[in-house]
Amino acid sequence: PRSDCIAAEQLCLSDSTCNATYRILENCALAKTRFLPLDHHSRDRCLSAEQVLGNSSLLHCKCHRRMRRQEHCLRVFWTVHSSVTDGYFNLETSPYENPANEEHWKTDYNKLAALVSGRDCSQLAGDATNPCLKATHVCNLSKKCVRLRTDYASICTKGAGSEDMCDRRKCHRGLRNFFEKVPEDFTKRILFCPCQDELCGERRRKTIVPDCSFQYNTKPNCLWLLDSCLEDHICKSRLADFQQNCQPTDMSPDGCSQHNHAACLQAYMGMIGTPMTPNYVSNFSVEVSLWCTCESSGNQKEKCDQILSMFESNKCL
Repeated sequence: PRSDCIAAEQLCLSDSTCNATYRILENCALAKTRFLPLDHHSRDRCLSAEQVLGNSSLLHCKCHRRMRRQEHCLRVFWTVHSSVTDGYFNLETSPYENPANEEHWKTDYNKLAALVSGRDCSQLAGDATNPCLKATHVCNLSKKCVRLRTDYASICTKGAGSEDMCDRRKCHRGLRNFFEKVPEDFTKRILFCPCQDELCGERRRKTIVPDCSFQYNTKPNCLWLLDSCLEDHICKSRLADFQQNCQPTDMSPDGCSQHNHAACLQAYMGMIGTPMTPNYVSNFSVEVSLWCTCESSGNQKEKCDQILSMFESNKCL
């Protein structure tokens, strides 16, 4: 299997030639995050450093969504891929390992079915009309699910609606924790529960406590949202993953260039808890959007619309 980027970095630092090249790339990446314009000579130096690493395991390393020190791993990835992100956010390369290669992502549905059927049926009977309520009850069957769900709910509701707005960064971290650490069979049920009525839709829309994690008092411009995402290693990585796995195409019957809806939904879940957190737009539909607008984007209107349409009218998603 491909090495993870932390292991690849350690290997590189122990070799003097690789170490020197890697240090050059670190400076290139630093200049990029600070939006310092590189002169022609520096740009060439960065590109040739990246080419030198062409055969090293660093250039082909990946990260896992559920690994410890994930931010460190992603920082290494973007250090060696800093030239990829030139121009409009064409983050075509996802730093994440394909989920099919991550054993622990495989859902144990048999175990889950046994849990649910072994449960006192009278308690679940009342949920028949509200699958989102049922999903919450299923979450309550897992200590980890209920603990991490309670964690983010309490962080994200603290101070919401009052003068001292909630701590959005902490709320986002709590949400990421929930979606990264709780098995997918629980998180997917809660986020994608199918609704027939408004009550269920309201519950689904409020899953991520949108007052804190999603909405601002006024809608910011989508380009501002993108900028704050690209400054953050996790958000930038999740966006690259989303772009790779949810790339729409008219050429294919399922609307997806990768033909993998599961990977697209997983990439969508990865966006929750980042500066570009998406959510359902109403209690009546499964349409999703970002909390931003493209009004007054001036000559960047097209770029702005492109960001918004990745969520709003993405056939693949």
